[in-house]
Amino acid sequence: MEPIPKSNLFYPSKAARIYITSLEEVIGKNGINAILNLANLPDLIDNYPANTVDRTFDFSDFSSINGALEEMFGPRGGRSLAMRAGRATFVEVLRNFGALAGVSEMAFKVLPLNAKIRIGLGNMANIFSQISDQTSSLEEMDDGFHYTIHNCPVCHGRHLEKPDCYVAVGLLQESLKWLSGGNEFNVEEIRCSGMGAEVCEFLILKEPIS
Repeated sequence: MEPIPKSNLFYPSKAARIYITSLEEVIGKNGINAILNLANLPDLIDNYPANTVDRTFDFSDFSSINGALEEMFGPRGGRSLAMRAGRATFVEVLRNFGALAGVSEMAFKVLPLNAKIRIGLGNMANIFSQISDQTSSLEEMDDGFHYTIHNCPVCHGRHLEKPDCYVAVGLLQESLKWLSGGNEFNVEEIRCSGMGAEVCEFLILKEPIS
């Protein structure tokens, strides 16, 4: 695939490492090596980003990995794998960055479900905004919650015909499952910067689907 020009927008090295190792869990060692080669990132093979919070991993490299995933496995296969990796990433993000610190306390557990989502996803958005150049926000609307990513690393520099930020979808799905105590929610990307929108925006319906 064609290289994506550097963005000068960065993730912490630890966050990139978490995603790459989560992806390796899903597709195996040979699979992640092939993806890194296809993404024009062979230097990362057996040399994953450092386990530090330094902002050194360019959004273009993160996007290249996701583009390579779809190119290798096709739109449907790439989408499924990206969502699985996103779900696996959530657990490590929670553990390493304290994205939902305090939400296991008793006072939080007795809150109504909508309040849990509002507080929990709001905290996660704030953490991403603090640790990276990805600014995120949450807004409650009549039709559900709208989670917005500015400067989205998942699709940065790519030109897409359909929304493709399934890593973020998977991460949001798993965070909602954790916040709700096991429920699954519908998460749909309704705007994508890879398609020319200003932001990537995700609609989360308030009622769980299971």
